[in-house]
Amino acid sequence: MSARLKNKKLSIILNITVATWATVMFLLLPACNNNKKNIAEAVNEKDSLPDMRTTGVTTYISDSGMIRYKIITDEWLIYSQKNPPYWAFEKGVYMEKFDTLFNIDASIEADTAYYYEQKKLWELRSNVHIRSQKGDKFDTELMFWDQEKEKIYSDKFIRIEQVDRVLTGYGFESNQQMTEYQIFNNTGIFLVEDTAPSDTTTNK
Repeated sequence: MSARLKNKKLSIILNITVATWATVMFLLLPACNNNKKNIAEAVNEKDSLPDMRTTGVTTYISDSGMIRYKIITDEWLIYSQKNPPYWAFEKGVYMEKFDTLFNIDASIEADTAYYYEQKKLWELRSNVHIRSQKGDKFDTELMFWDQEKEKIYSDKFIRIEQVDRVLTGYGFESNQQMTEYQIFNNTGIFLVEDTAPSDTTTNK
């Protein structure tokens, strides 16, 4: 075989090799880009996952060295990577708030609750029921409890049952002890009728 023919054959082989390599790189580069995209998406998905998940919780929470709250929930999720970070109680929560003598100031129940630790703010949603130390009952679908400002409030419909009457309205604000409160837009005041049976005995 002549040198010229060998060179021509080698040139053809090189051209085929370069073309093949270019084709492979063309196919692989999008795959690499997709891998990078998938990795980025995975990181974002991970950031959205809770850092802690605890089930069947009964715990006490202290404030300034004193036990202030008792929390009972089926599931407690903590999202520390969120902005802002928060706790989630999406399977319902029951709480008791204590005074300095460990008496129950109020009991709180809701289908769903979120606690924003940095703001010290509770957001209570759906079937929110609160009972104060003196026995008043508060029912609404949305309630906020601002521990920093020491107040509880809502802009939704609320029903308050006292010993002798029931108050209803839209918009509500109270102190943390639920002892001083007001309804901004009253829609009704109803007296609680005494349904106790009358005494039918007679003296002989």
